[in-house]
Amino acid sequence: MEMVVCVKQVPDTTEVHIDPRTNTLVRAGIPAIINPFDAHAVEAAVQLKERYDGRVTALSMGPPQATEVLRRALGMGVDRAILLSDRAFAGSDTLATSYILAAAIRAIDRETPVDLVFCGKQAIDGDTAQVGPGIATRLGFTQLTYVMAIDRVDLEGRQIQVQRKLEGKREVVRGRLPALLTVVKDLNELRYASLPALIQAARAEIVGWNKDNLAVDPAHMGLKGSPTSVRRIFAPPERPGGEIIPGDPRQAAATLVAKLVPTKIVADQ
Repeated sequence: MEMVVCVKQVPDTTEVHIDPRTNTLVRAGIPAIINPFDAHAVEAAVQLKERYDGRVTALSMGPPQATEVLRRALGMGVDRAILLSDRAFAGSDTLATSYILAAAIRAIDRETPVDLVFCGKQAIDGDTAQVGPGIATRLGFTQLTYVMAIDRVDLEGRQIQVQRKLEGKREVVRGRLPALLTVVKDLNELRYASLPALIQAARAEIVGWNKDNLAVDPAHMGLKGSPTSVRRIFAPPERPGGEIIPGDPRQAAATLVAKLVPTKIVADQ
């Protein structure tokens, strides 16, 4: 079984701050992490590799420092890591990003036909949930989103059955391979990488690809190929604290009613 898992390096949102003067993200000193949903996608692919045998390739698009998330994936059990890095990719929105990633997956498919592609359901720095479905559409793969369980994979019959997480319920879906899955955190528990695996990941070669390794049109990537752009990022104004009415409960209740009557939230009896 040939699998590809897409991972993204994102800023740790617990440490993100916005410059009130420029309304831009303050990235200095902010640690970068693997997108949490993508980590569960890696775990899903590695578990299927252990169950059905095969190979897992981790794919990331970003600057050279994105090799850190690829080494995290290697430590979890991925077999190969490829970094897509090129100045021509800079400024790509979700449409252009899915175009580049799909081109890379086609290149892998030409080596060995790809059966499954895994993505996190969304990236925590954008929350669009558009890249995974965009890749599936471009490749013509079966699209299975919000996957919370993988019931079975029938390689001979070329089918997969999964459970999708819906609001208050789950949906069992069967589709044909090749397929792309976007996964939620409920799908699995992340493993702890062993020390030998971490050492091996630190020494592993990260394959680097640029636009020349892919069959891509410059008009469809980067700022030129991105119909959307972020014009401004800003923090919402802080909400003032609620009024606290001290004193005896009966007196406080009377004071509260007196304040609410003019607003017509309560009627004056």
